Amino acid sequence: MTQVFSNSAVASLLEAHRALPQNGGAMTRGWYRSAERRRGLATLLATVASALPGCREARFVRQQFEAQLCELMNAREVELRDGPAMPRPPASVISMDVVSGDFTLGAIDATFEEGRCAFDDWDRQLLDSACQLAALVLIVDRAQRSGVLGGNAGPPSGGAAPIVGSSAAIRRVRARMERVAATAFTVLVEGESGVGKELVARQIHELSSRRDGPFVSVNCAAIVESLLEAELFGIEDRTATGVRGRIGKFEHAHGGTLFLDEVADLSASAQAKLLRAIQEMTVERVGGVGGRRVNARIIAATNQSLSEMVAKGRFRLDLFYRLHGVEILVPPLRERADDVLELAEYFLERHRDFRKLRLSQAAADALQAYRWPGNVRELERVIERAVALADSDCLQLDDLPAGLVEGYHQVLIPSFRRFESMRTWGSRYARMVLERCDNNKRQTCRELGISYHTLNAYLRFRPDHGAGLPPAIQVGAGRADEPQGYAPDPLSGGVQW
Repeated sequence: MTQVFSNSAVASLLEAHRALPQNGGAMTRGWYRSAERRRGLATLLATVASALPGCREARFVRQQFEAQLCELMNAREVELRDGPAMPRPPASVISMDVVSGDFTLGAIDATFEEGRCAFDDWDRQLLDSACQLAALVLIVDRAQRSGVLGGNAGPPSGGAAPIVGSSAAIRRVRARMERVAATAFTVLVEGESGVGKELVARQIHELSSRRDGPFVSVNCAAIVESLLEAELFGIEDRTATGVRGRIGKFEHAHGGTLFLDEVADLSASAQAKLLRAIQEMTVERVGGVGGRRVNARIIAATNQSLSEMVAKGRFRLDLFYRLHGVEILVPPLRERADDVLELAEYFLERHRDFRKLRLSQAAADALQAYRWPGNVRELERVIERAVALADSDCLQLDDLPAGLVEGYHQVLIPSFRRFESMRTWGSRYARMVLERCDNNKRQTCRELGISYHTLNAYLRFRPDHGAGLPPAIQVGAGRADEPQGYAPDPLSGGVQW
């Protein structure tokens, strides 16, 4: 059948044809982006599907997923990790939660080169789809670590808690843990009290081929000297009146991992006994005859520097070399302040079944400004206190311990109530830096990153000295370019000359 068109219809068709390149170009670009997204998701699915069969280590599936997503997004680095997304990521980082049902399983952090984090809607949809696939990867990983395939998609009830944090320092720790876990070498974990040394040791155990074996923890500082051999090596039945035989910690850890916490607190004689057991991996029970071979990985931890103790003659050099083969240094929380809010959100999420709390901006700033001498353990206790005592569902400054917000209560809160301007604070801080630079204005400008004219403007501005401030932190009178007395530190609340 022949279709007959009128002249007006032909004209309309020609007009539509002329407009086709412009409209079609936009439609074509959208089609190509949509096709790219489909191909990207298909590539991710193929990567995970090909890595799963016969894979004995689920973490290798995570590594394949990270590498493929990094290539698709043209990112510098992509990490699929435990813990929530970064609350306030830097401009070069995109952080998204990986959610399954009501549970936050982890997060994807994509780090780009500076100035190259240009994301459009299609890229966002690709990352959204990748998060859904990442949930499957994390579930498989945790199921394998717990020895159960399937089950609850929520946070695992057993096993070690995740190493939470996305700072460069904690990423280096996680990378070293994964490398060390693939070996059977002795590991020394060093770090201040409360940084999570035992957590690192448990993660190494669960990532290793010994995960199905026991993880036995020994607090060396708590063992009574006279009972050391019985605790570590065991004791035979009826060695003494009323004594029942039992195996020691070394034999308990057979096929698994023996964690020696605070090994630096062992006495000289205890160090000698431990050295022989580690050298031979053979133990002899108290009252027994002959040694017993054990197959256990040794992970030691200390909050002191063993090398300094060796130099002072307080730790055996030969035992130091036995333990110091592979070392992992866990940084204190004050050196990874970017992780404070992430850890706080993780602890709040862990108690969400009891009570749902969120951080106010002022409380978040106070947490980041604090030095955390007790490290992660102290932060966990602070959050638990807030969960128990907070008056509302938003955690405020008043809900934090007095020692933690001392600087805020002494300086920031009074200043806030007096409606002081930013210029007032800028003037005070400029004077502090000028005095630190021995009144060298050019050096002060370099440290503050401001011009000479701006510095002079700050120095000419005369805030109302001492209005409402405690006498100990009042700014003394004097010429603008020759500050005297004290000036408040707006972060810590302390005083500086």
